[in-house]
Parts: sequence; structure tokens; C-alpha cells
Amino acid sequence: MCKKLGIGFVAAVLTCAAGIVYAGYGDDRALIEDLQARYLFAFDFGDAEGYAGTFTEDGILDYGGGEVKGRKAIAEFIAAGRKRTEEARANTPEGQRPSIGRHIISNIVVKIEGDKAHGVAYWTHMTSGPDGRGGVDFFGHYEDEMVKVNGEWLFARRRIYNEAIPEWASQYVNPVTTPSPPPKMRAPSAPRSN
Repeated sequence: MCKKLGIGFVAAVLTCAAGIVYAGYGDDRALIEDLQARYLFAFDFGDAEGYAGTFTEDGILDYGGGEVKGRKAIAEFIAAGRKRTEEARANTPEGQRPSIGRHIISNIVVKIEGDKAHGVAYWTHMTSGPDGRGGVDFFGHYEDEMVKVNGEWLFARRRIYNEAIPEWASQYVNPVTTPSPPPKMRAPSAPRSN
């Protein structure tokens, strides 16, 4: 009888421990999904400090235009983009609405190993036109290396792949099982003349 109770107790303890481990994964995954969403809100609203704050101090953003390294450089990169957006919005013809872009993230796959995680997710971008209506104009995927620092998940490296740009497109290999090579460098587009 005691042996059966002992085995039952051990089984209950192991079940409880497994539940705690799983709850830890669930908590970490929720924090990583929150990180993904905060990143996109900051990006879409030109919040340079909020965007840079989703990276580690020495984090790397790699979108194919070259690696942007460190929070300070990442914040400056986003601030420059916000400035260009504000200038474009200021030049919106009368009677038209300024163009607005929004990102959506989906199909998030996360593998967590202690205080490190690897993530892959789809992103979609929509842009509005002069009447305020919009449509999808770009899509691709992210490949992320994340770390947990003082209880907060941050990007150590984020690679952005864009299917509309050949140098930044996926190689038609499942990135969940086979990491993609880094996006290839592409020279910046020449400014448009009016």
C-alpha cells in the first residue's frame, strides 16, 4: 500500500513539474509574441526609441540594406525613416489622405532553449492610397535570434526577408527547418525626380 502511494506521489510531483515547465514555455512564448507586436507598432508609428528598445544593446537588424548594429544605430535608422514619412505626409495633395502603412505578423514559430530562442514568422504590409483604402503591397518572413535579459525577451538579431525584392526573398526552402542565408545586399534606390 505504501509503495503504491509512493508511486502515486512521485507521479503527481512529476506531472506538476511538467505543468510548471510547460507554463514557463507558455509565459515565454506570450512575452515573445508581445515583443513581435511591440516591434511592429513602434515601426509603423515611427517610434525610434520603442523600436530600438526591442533589441539588445548590441542587437543587429539585417534587412538586406546592410546590417544595422546596436540600439543607437537602429534608433537613428528608424528616426530617419520617420523623417522621410513626415516629409511625404506634408506633401500630400489637397483632398487626398496621406499614405499609411501597417504591418501584420502571423504564423509565429518559436523554439525556446533556456534564455535563448529562435523564431520564424510571416509578415504582411498594407499601404493606404489617396482615398484611405489600402491593400497588401509586400510580404515576407522574419528569422529571429532572441535572448531573455533581466526577464525581458529582446532581439539579438532580426533578419527580414521580402518576397517583392529578389535579393531579399526566401530561397523557397522552409525557414522553420532550414535557416535562410542572410538577405543579399541591395544598393539603395535612386531618389525619384518629380
